[in-house]
Amino acid sequence: MNDIHRVAVLGGGAAGFFAALSAKTHHPGATVILFEKTSKVLAKVKVSGGGRCNVTNATTEISDLCKAYPRGGKQLRNSFYRFDTNDTRDWFESRGVALKSEADGRVFPVSNDSQSIIDCLLDEAKKLGVQIEFHSAVQSMRLQQDRWLLDFSTKETFESFDVVIVATGGSPKLSGFDWLEALGHLIVPPVPSLFTFNMPDEAITSLTGFVVENAQVKIQGSRIETSGPLLITHWGMSGPAILKASAFGARELSERDYQFKIQVNWVSERNTELLFQRLEQCAAQHPQKMIANQKAFDLPARLWHYLIDKCGISADKKWIDLSKKKGRQLAELLANDLYSVSGKTTFKEEFVTCGGVALSSINLKTMSSKSCRGLYFAGEVLDIDGITGGFNFQAAWTTAFIAGQLA
Repeated sequence: MNDIHRVAVLGGGAAGFFAALSAKTHHPGATVILFEKTSKVLAKVKVSGGGRCNVTNATTEISDLCKAYPRGGKQLRNSFYRFDTNDTRDWFESRGVALKSEADGRVFPVSNDSQSIIDCLLDEAKKLGVQIEFHSAVQSMRLQQDRWLLDFSTKETFESFDVVIVATGGSPKLSGFDWLEALGHLIVPPVPSLFTFNMPDEAITSLTGFVVENAQVKIQGSRIETSGPLLITHWGMSGPAILKASAFGARELSERDYQFKIQVNWVSERNTELLFQRLEQCAAQHPQKMIANQKAFDLPARLWHYLIDKCGISADKKWIDLSKKKGRQLAELLANDLYSVSGKTTFKEEFVTCGGVALSSINLKTMSSKSCRGLYFAGEVLDIDGITGGFNFQAAWTTAFIAGQLA
């Protein structure tokens, strides 16, 4: 038996890379080899945040941080106390990557270039002596005499390791978890999370590109309600309010085959009587002005025109001529505008899944398997996923740090 501690890390994404760095940092005498099935590492890091890499979130309160995870938040509470958003920022900044927080809490490199994060991780791997092998997909693995034997399609013989850290990411197909299930782990069937809503039959798509900064979204027939910026696209709706709704409703919306209705509150006020009073005030202040030209609320002009048209109010009608009936209808529309969703759109490069290895199969204090000695997990391969805003990367850094430390 080789007396040098050997660690295999499967997956060259954010979690796999950070787990390899953590393992080598905490166990400098170990041989740490990262295996990536493709020709490049950190592919999702490269494209995340529009190529800027939303590396974490500015949230520092652990209780608030946990609320950003539709699945896994409560279970990660103790883990975040060991490696949280401040630790992430300190880790990168101590290695020369300046970071900045934006108004919505997202944290990016000051360079606005994800390559800054990638270069930092690659430099650290080189400095520590982490070995990286490309085109190395695991075909099978088995435990034999307290050592893991890994079978790679590109190698003629099995490779032997004391410890294996699995960071192979989420998979849109259940078959991607077959080998982990065979090792005794419960697998929660994966479904997409963080997707946009398709609305092929809704006229609002003609307003593509418009953003409402603080809309409220409710999925009809559920308890899911979110708020935040809402973006109108040529296929439907996107933006943080929609993405959050898709994350919290990931499994339920999958069961509905992505056919459902949403209510949009455009003005962040639920009380339609107050909205009606606001409309009456506008009418009193600007009686001779056309409703189309004198907005009663701070909305994009074309959206305001769309809404009054949807309410059946002609563009040339003056405020003094707006009937109480139409005013109440417009107030109701502003607070509860209804849209039919038929399908979703996901971005393959930034694909996020709900599902994976069930947390009941994992010892979350160590990120180790409950059924297999020497097997650890990190990142999206676990049934953990967060809303948009850097939370998925934070879960990757946290679980990877712990797995590497305690492997």
